[in-house]
Amino acid sequence: MTPGTNEKRYLAGALNLATGIMEHGVWYRKTTGLFLDLLDTRDRAYPAPAFTHLSVVADNAKIHHAGEVEKWLAAHPRFELLFLPTYCPRANPIERTFGDVHDKCTRNHTRKRMWHLVQDVEQHLQVNGPWPYTPSDIYYTPEVTAAVQALIAAGTAQEEISQLAA
Repeated sequence: MTPGTNEKRYLAGALNLATGIMEHGVWYRKTTGLFLDLLDTRDRAYPAPAFTHLSVVADNAKIHHAGEVEKWLAAHPRFELLFLPTYCPRANPIERTFGDVHDKCTRNHTRKRMWHLVQDVEQHLQVNGPWPYTPSDIYYTPEVTAAVQALIAAGTAQEEISQLAA
């Protein structure tokens, strides 16, 4: 049950793999603006003089591939989007954090007002983090190892493989 008359809010987050801290944004709609707002937040949090290259891992949602995102990336060349394999949520480091939010805040909640529910989510993210990241077991399966070896055999640049492994 959602509070109000079919009210929804959408959560976008960026998990810093080094610290386990998640920065987030909440929007009324799941649009490109939600993702652009998150990128702008990252841009301000990591100033250009101190951080010359930022990699952002994203799933294959269409808001991550939108034309406006491409324009934003062109204007901010220090940002690089790295896309996860399609239909592979176990490989997405932020899914554990989102799952925790769902388990503790949004599943079976009793809130009657959406803003109370959003407050619960924001408080949970503040109080219960950080979420330390360790690679999923999926990275150590024979299929993934074989795929990486196939990339090497196909002559893929070592730099690209290093970025995938990072």
